[in-house]
Amino acid sequence: SSQPDTGRLELVYQLSKTFNSSLDLTDVLNTVMDEVISAVHAERGFVVLKEPDERLVFRAARGVEKETIENPEFEISRGVVEEVIRDGQGVLTSDAQHDERFMGRHSVMSLGLRSILCSPLQVKDLILGAIYVDNRLHAGIFTNDDLELLNAIASSAATAIENARLYQVAVEKGRMERELSMARTVQSGLIPEAIPELKGWQFAASWLPAREVAGDFYDFIPTDDERMGLVIADVTDKGMGAALFMALTRSMVRASLEMADSPAEAITKANRLVCANSSSAMPVTLFYGLIGPEDGEIVYVNAGHNPPLIYRSASKSFEELSRTGILLGVDESLVLEQGTAELEPNDFLVMYTDGVPDALNSAEESFGEDRMRESILAAVSGSAQDMSMSLLQALQKFIGDAQPFDDITLLVAKRE
Repeated sequence: SSQPDTGRLELVYQLSKTFNSSLDLTDVLNTVMDEVISAVHAERGFVVLKEPDERLVFRAARGVEKETIENPEFEISRGVVEEVIRDGQGVLTSDAQHDERFMGRHSVMSLGLRSILCSPLQVKDLILGAIYVDNRLHAGIFTNDDLELLNAIASSAATAIENARLYQVAVEKGRMERELSMARTVQSGLIPEAIPELKGWQFAASWLPAREVAGDFYDFIPTDDERMGLVIADVTDKGMGAALFMALTRSMVRASLEMADSPAEAITKANRLVCANSSSAMPVTLFYGLIGPEDGEIVYVNAGHNPPLIYRSASKSFEELSRTGILLGVDESLVLEQGTAELEPNDFLVMYTDGVPDALNSAEESFGEDRMRESILAAVSGSAQDMSMSLLQALQKFIGDAQPFDDITLLVAKRE
């Protein structure tokens, strides 16, 4: 591969900042294609987007000298792009001239295409288009690492393209407060829509922003070896800045997990990325737990976050998963430790942000840890979903008519 992992991780991070730096799509896409071409040693790069009427339109076409390529539609293999957009799978060929998948393609043969990489631009289930890079001079210059890198960049690009598109729609409709409502739309799109399945486990989650936009988030990140990563985090600031930083942190955590061997290494990398942008870095508390389906073991990292509670059904007692390091975004040289815990059948793990214990009622009393434990005890015979509902109902009853000051996020796991 053409760059070491940390270099690539840094590149994905820098590009995700570039993507979010402007809503002028053309500028952003040209910049990004120039970076991609140099990162994977390509000769040319193209961004192709699918229009509402299914036509494919070139939104960027760049050569190695950072110039724009004229009439790009005659320059590349449309077949490869159409296939990637149709199947949502990236394609890598080290020599298209001798690759039986493409040998029958007139465009591949006549244009003398050799090394080709193509990744889908995808937001959730929606495929927006594809990023395509190639080299006509050399065979065998792209590796699987390059395809992974392109996939990571494409995933970041897709969100930016979709944001820019949503922004255009908002501008055209001339909506009031469009920035806020757009941020909310984009943000809700980053919170998992469905609760994933993991054999032998139940999960439940709630996310209640105090304002239009939130600094809290949670995430489910399945791993290649059939384990499930749970993330809950809280950007310590408020408002629009915190919401944007939440989106960035989520991307950085996902990117770091892709490229690390252990939870501690991944979250340590994520901290370096959060700190790299120190001018606008906001401290983030974060808990990450990796659950294996069979043995009930959880490997976790707690970066300055409220200690999650384990309820032990056998002894009817609580345990806390205490901090294994300070919060992210403060100290670039921070090395986080990891801890392990084991859940027996019918045990619960309850993760939450400080908006839960710190919630105030109209008399300015806080909900507190004791009430939290009481409402957990009230639901220990039920499912993860029952537990989540019990906590929220107790909390809402306690708050009454008071305006919530902080976001409230809950994540519950139960071993069956």
